[in-house]
Amino acid sequence: MSVSTTGPVGKTAPMTREERKVIFASSLGTVFEWYDFYLYGSLSAIIAAQFFSGVNPTAAFIFALMAFAAGFAVRPFGAIFFGRLGDLVGRKYTFLITILLMGASTFVVGILPNYASWGIAAPVILIILRLFQGLALGGEYGGAATYVAEHAPNGRRGFYTSWIQTTATLGLFLSLLVILGTRTYLGEAAFADWGWRIPFLVSIILLAVSVWIRLTLNESPVFKKMKEEGKTSKAPLTEAFGRWENAKVGLIALFGGTAGQAVVWYTGQFYALFFLTQTLKVDGWTANVLIAVSLLIGTPFFIVFGWLSDKIGRKPIILGGCLIAALTYFPIFAAITHYANPALERAQATSPVTVVADPSECSFQFNPVGTAKFVSSCDVAKSFLARNSVNYSNEAAPAGTVASVKIGETVINSVSGVGLDPAAFKAQSDAFTASITQAIRTAGYPAAANPAEINTPMVIVLLTILVLFVTMVYGPIAAWLVELFPTRIRYTAMSLPYHIGNGWFGGFLPTTAFAMVAATGDIYYGLWYPIIVALATFVIGLVLAPETNKRDLDNWH
Repeated sequence: MSVSTTGPVGKTAPMTREERKVIFASSLGTVFEWYDFYLYGSLSAIIAAQFFSGVNPTAAFIFALMAFAAGFAVRPFGAIFFGRLGDLVGRKYTFLITILLMGASTFVVGILPNYASWGIAAPVILIILRLFQGLALGGEYGGAATYVAEHAPNGRRGFYTSWIQTTATLGLFLSLLVILGTRTYLGEAAFADWGWRIPFLVSIILLAVSVWIRLTLNESPVFKKMKEEGKTSKAPLTEAFGRWENAKVGLIALFGGTAGQAVVWYTGQFYALFFLTQTLKVDGWTANVLIAVSLLIGTPFFIVFGWLSDKIGRKPIILGGCLIAALTYFPIFAAITHYANPALERAQATSPVTVVADPSECSFQFNPVGTAKFVSSCDVAKSFLARNSVNYSNEAAPAGTVASVKIGETVINSVSGVGLDPAAFKAQSDAFTASITQAIRTAGYPAAANPAEINTPMVIVLLTILVLFVTMVYGPIAAWLVELFPTRIRYTAMSLPYHIGNGWFGGFLPTTAFAMVAATGDIYYGLWYPIIVALATFVIGLVLAPETNKRDLDNWH
């Protein structure tokens, strides 16, 4: 097909039917990715009960670690494997394989017998499926972005690829619709017993439609032309990462682009939801509705900023989004507290809390897989306060001192699980929790946000602003990554920095932020993580990243 950009008098030609089909087929895979992402997030408690309830603690630790790896850490390896395949044999067939692998893995979860039926084999197979899925996801996005961009006319790649970026919203709404519909129809008991499988089984419809459409597509014209000329890479991995001139561009793509994009993205959507539910104690239904409305309002701006990047460049929009986000996160999240849970804001201002502890007892509670145990008296006290959104200051105590919490004139001694059997520690921990809970409630710290006090319109406005930052950094990123690298190694070279940025820098954000909050006693301190990463990306990108929107992919070999 033709990739010409203009009509008879230099005006932009309208999108053709084939180009619309390319965008639709490529976007379906990303919808699949988000659909599955939200399924696992929403149903994690039920899945754990079904597959891990009978596993011994050592095995459970291994399974939890592997499940985490499948979700985040494995994706860069999928990017390497499928990226290499895409640069060797073609874009179309490679991301047809990734959608088949991803869809089949999701569907099989829906028919997989649980621990009660198959014993230890059930969680083992579940983890294998998650690992396959993680690998497939590593190749899916790079393939979709490369395929769409190589079909797009020069001067419109930002606009064309931005449609892929909108699919997070569709995946979210689709998963919520299927889960809520199934839950309502079957009832809670039946859903927890077997109905949770239906959302996974429904994914076969997405898979069938996606595969059928992708089978009708043609190979990327840019790749096809390069292959006909005999210019394809024989060793894309070596060429992409074994040669400094290309590896350097990959490092710039990561630290000068995708790392900042990832933390702004995760902060604006996932950490915002975490902050509402875990920190401000807004009930889950309300928080999900608030996030969903803000996404609905903000999603068209993915396309707006993708289109704008064709006019003024990718770099100023992506880096501008990183900078604006970094400069405004603290006031925006403080304002969300003010409008979503004003009682918590009042308590923080009027009832100071201090943790008095031996500093050597206090851990940095970074626990991404949820398996580590923090049982020192300092860790027990800080973990409770962080979970209950209580700001506190730290005061050093002599070595060996049992940590205590001062709330006004009240002093409550913490407990330590070091050297205690689990039953004794649980009894002491429960007593401590009861005492300190009563103390913070007396001091005005609310158990939950009062629905009557939530200023819904203002919270939606603030969340929408966060989503707009996401659209700035994410709308143009696919086009920018595609244009950074020559056609012969594009699939391989662009996929790795994308998945390291989003899988590792972004994926670690909630757990890193919580650990920072627990260590310092400041509910906003976790924001320093995305702020520092976004600012570093802004500086590195400003100095080292090239502008790419004028590059002609036909001649960018």
